[in-house]
Amino acid sequence: MSPSAVSLAMILAIVGLGATIGFLAGVRRKMNLEQWTVGGRGFGTVLMFLLMAGEIYTTFAFLGASGWAYSRGGPTLYILAYVTLGYVVSFFILPQIWEVGRKYKLQTQSDFFNMRYGNKYLAAFVCVVGVTFLIPYLQLQIRGLGIIVNVASFDGIGRTPAMAISVVLLAAFVFASGVRAVAWISVLKDVLMVFAALSIGIAIPYIHYGGIGPMFSALAQARPAHLTMPGATANLGHTWYISTVLMTSLGFSMWPHGFGATFTAKSGDTLRRNAVVMPLYTITLAFIFFVGFSAVLVVPGLPDGDLALLTIVRQSFPAWFLGVVGGAGALTAMVPASILVLTAATLFVKNLCRPIFAPAMTDDQVAKLARAMVVVLSVISLYLATHSSATLVSLLLLGYAGVSQFFPGVVLGLYWKRVTMPGVFGGMIAGVATVAFLIFTHQDPFLGWSAGFVALCINFLITAILSLLTPAMLPPLEQTQN
Repeated sequence: MSPSAVSLAMILAIVGLGATIGFLAGVRRKMNLEQWTVGGRGFGTVLMFLLMAGEIYTTFAFLGASGWAYSRGGPTLYILAYVTLGYVVSFFILPQIWEVGRKYKLQTQSDFFNMRYGNKYLAAFVCVVGVTFLIPYLQLQIRGLGIIVNVASFDGIGRTPAMAISVVLLAAFVFASGVRAVAWISVLKDVLMVFAALSIGIAIPYIHYGGIGPMFSALAQARPAHLTMPGATANLGHTWYISTVLMTSLGFSMWPHGFGATFTAKSGDTLRRNAVVMPLYTITLAFIFFVGFSAVLVVPGLPDGDLALLTIVRQSFPAWFLGVVGGAGALTAMVPASILVLTAATLFVKNLCRPIFAPAMTDDQVAKLARAMVVVLSVISLYLATHSSATLVSLLLLGYAGVSQFFPGVVLGLYWKRVTMPGVFGGMIAGVATVAFLIFTHQDPFLGWSAGFVALCINFLITAILSLLTPAMLPPLEQTQN
């Protein structure tokens, strides 16, 4: 068999196994809205670990981190800082969110805002913003899938056909099994990803440089600026680094899919244990960085930094191993893409269509329409992925800039009785508008600061001022706070 056929066979076998697990996850369970979205609220520590690892360690971690290490250098290290700090924040707020969800039977992030502030239009706005900024994250996964299958198959399959096939598969098993499919496929995905990251992260520096230390020595001698701030960029300096770490660590638990996954846990303690253990998983990212830094001198001049990891693996290992890495990478895209499209579809139907346009809809009708929206959103994301040239990390940062604007409404809603609906609504509108203006006028970073962080500061300020200027409301959450 040709190298292309061997590698492609391995990829198809791994993806096929993952898809089979996804379909079987919902067997013998009635997939009503509660089971489809939050798994019956019965996930223990292990399943919660796998579900959240599946959501967080994605194509961004696999290709994006190595791509930025290759093309940007020093600024890439923000990833290690924000993920760790994000778990610190989640340790304190996710158990509180879970307790509220258990008490009021919440299923989505918009449900939280509707229950806390008593306004369906605020909840609908949260839904619209959430879906809007989930799309770049979903686009990131699909674009990453195309890169993985295209490069790992030695160009045997084009990017667009690879993306189309993968989108059909993920839409099908999400349609059938909901959030359980995501959790169970994460078992296979995490085993393969850890194996691939450790193997290539150690082996590639040794193959080309004689070790990790010699690799950094060679890079520091040939490209000394690459390993410092702002690296190979002109404007991603220390101010950008600090503001980006703050913005992303606060927005870490604000992704609608992560927020919703919180409600699947058995208890608040499950979430605390998860926050303590999960940072250990982040160690694998360092090995992904080693691959990207190694590629700087081994495969210079790549037109797209996101190609760095698979390109150097293809040069360094036999075809079957490239297929294993490609299959692992494909699952790191399909698993989070599944939970993203599930969350976006549920939000759109449950928190926008039903309360605003069709209040008489039953939960069964919501579940059926949400399944249909899985297909619609998958097609939209596929179209955007085939017509975009943005790097994977850039797409992620765009999404973070948007979803971090939920943080004031959530944290103040939990801990400040004086916060009001007009304050949260006004602050969120100002924050999202600032993000849109700065990013789409190409002013990110703004005077050295992350656009998302600037927007978050404006959001907090306006939320606080308007809350103090408007009549206080009795928060329904005060009985859940200890």
